[in-house]
Amino acid sequence: MPMYKVRSFHGAPGAVRAEQLPTCMYRLQNLHGGPAAAAPPHQEEVDPSLLALESRQEEILKRLYELKTAVDGLSKMIQTPDADFDVTNIIQADEYAPLTASAADLDSMLGKDYGALKDIVINANPSQPPLSLLVLHSLLCERYKILSAVHTHSSVKCVPENLLKCFGEQTRKQSRHEYQLGFTLIWKNVPKPQMKFSIQTMCPIEGEGNIARFLFSLCGQKHNAVTSTLIDSWVDTAIFQLKEGSNKEKAAVLRSMNTTLGKTPWLGGNELTVADIVAWCALQQTSCSNAVPANVQKWMKSCENLAPFNSALKLLK
Repeated sequence: MPMYKVRSFHGAPGAVRAEQLPTCMYRLQNLHGGPAAAAPPHQEEVDPSLLALESRQEEILKRLYELKTAVDGLSKMIQTPDADFDVTNIIQADEYAPLTASAADLDSMLGKDYGALKDIVINANPSQPPLSLLVLHSLLCERYKILSAVHTHSSVKCVPENLLKCFGEQTRKQSRHEYQLGFTLIWKNVPKPQMKFSIQTMCPIEGEGNIARFLFSLCGQKHNAVTSTLIDSWVDTAIFQLKEGSNKEKAAVLRSMNTTLGKTPWLGGNELTVADIVAWCALQQTSCSNAVPANVQKWMKSCENLAPFNSALKLLK
């Protein structure tokens, strides 16, 4: 006899009727076909700011690609300095801005300081005078009212007379606030040139090439990314190989310069740039300035015919 007895669910007249089990977990309204189908979802309008952001991103990616192409080319030239690699083939047409700038540009570059003259202070060693900075000083004097001054630091015992008068005879005829920019050169015992234009809030910019880049930027000349990279490369090449390198490195640089100057009048293209200034000054301070290729000689004459180079030429005499 069984312990438990359960009524049968199937078959017999008195069997319990089984419940109808669901065939799916959730039921949703049909969105496709038929009168009960739901209307298609409303498409929202795209925010114009998102479209602008997308366009800006595409432009940045395009410029990055151009810059990558230039860097790849320059890396090949550095790895094989004897090869006549021409980076100018990949340079697109540049739109050169005129070499003019206003006081508003100085405010954006140096910061706005009400009631005070913006003063660029450079420390340099008289045993290695930075000729390019003297050329750039003359170039800036053509565009701004500059209050120039030369001083001697106590760390230096003797400074030649021509270095003390490298800015010419300074006859101050105006009050200080009427000038747009101050340019102070201090002959000091330092390993490399140093520059500051805000004594309290900035670390010094060191190196003749870096200071030259900054000073030339005050002229207002603009270039695209590829041309700017090429100019920076020439500046570094002039400082580290043409001025401080071995004889083999100097010869390789002169060959590369001769090839470039055979296609364009200046190292950066059709306009004078900081690369020409630094390279010309580096050549003047090396022993190979008298034995240069024909295109380089022609380029050097073009530089010397410009007035800003006169201050450097006077120191070399």
